[in-house]
Amino acid sequence: MSIARRDVLKLAAFAPFAGAALAQNYPARPLHWVVGTGVGGTADLAARVVAQKMSEDLGQPVLVDNKLGGGGELAVETAFYAPADGQTLLNISSVNAVNQSLYDTLKVDFRRDIVPVAGVTRIPLTMMANPALPATTVAEFIAYAKANPGKVNFASVGNGTPPHLSGELFKSMAGVEMTHVPYRAPPQALSDLIGGQVQVMFSSLPAADYIKTGKLRALATTGFSRARDLPDTPTVAESLPGFESSSWFGIGVRKGTPDAVVARLSAAVDAALADPKTAASLLTLGGVLMPMKPAEFAKLIADEIVKWGDVVRSANIKPD
Repeated sequence: MSIARRDVLKLAAFAPFAGAALAQNYPARPLHWVVGTGVGGTADLAARVVAQKMSEDLGQPVLVDNKLGGGGELAVETAFYAPADGQTLLNISSVNAVNQSLYDTLKVDFRRDIVPVAGVTRIPLTMMANPALPATTVAEFIAYAKANPGKVNFASVGNGTPPHLSGELFKSMAGVEMTHVPYRAPPQALSDLIGGQVQVMFSSLPAADYIKTGKLRALATTGFSRARDLPDTPTVAESLPGFESSSWFGIGVRKGTPDAVVARLSAAVDAALADPKTAASLLTLGGVLMPMKPAEFAKLIADEIVKWGDVVRSANIKPD
């Protein structure tokens, strides 16, 4: 046997013990949770809420690092190039699943190089319409859109974003025509929706005040069940069976991280979500808790990649 071959076998035999030793002393220093959105956004706020409780459980600070760029891919690259020791966490989101088909090339193969650890939260959108639109339900909206092809514009906050993809999925499942109008800034999209320049928007933005004052009409929410903050508003699926569209967040680490470390992190997330104070803070963001073990979270990611890949390809969506 060659020396090189013998050395490889020795390293392979030693690897499980090295991983076990790492897990036994884990975490040895502060952790960094990399988030691909700006400070104050929903993903950022959710991460900070969970990170605070995880810090208590793990005995080390969990620090949130915002890495903007590349439609969320800079955060993925940051996690990938970090050591596989569980000290760098990646905020995995629905955006990462969409990016697999939205971009022709990515520097990091997210499916191959990132290991899912745990789910955190799922946040449905709200299908909001200008009150001048003669439709108060999803069924009436579909009937109006079919009777008036080309007259319905739907707003989003950019190509490939959850509001855009939700609109394209709705178009496909309902069999209606709507023209997509992307905006650079969320406030501008809401302003034009209120002003009637666009007729509908699948919004991830808090808009309860606009709905209460009658400036906007909530036709439906897009989750599996009715939203806690809008209990009287039906889901889209109640009129369009099978429809669901949500932003979701969870944690992943670089592939190669010891299984024991992944399990430790997963348990810390579960404990945070089970904490009443942490859960209440997450619910104020408009979502529902999404506790998931690594295998379950991995299945969600795989299913979402397929689901949104079909939408991206059928609608020929290109990134901004």
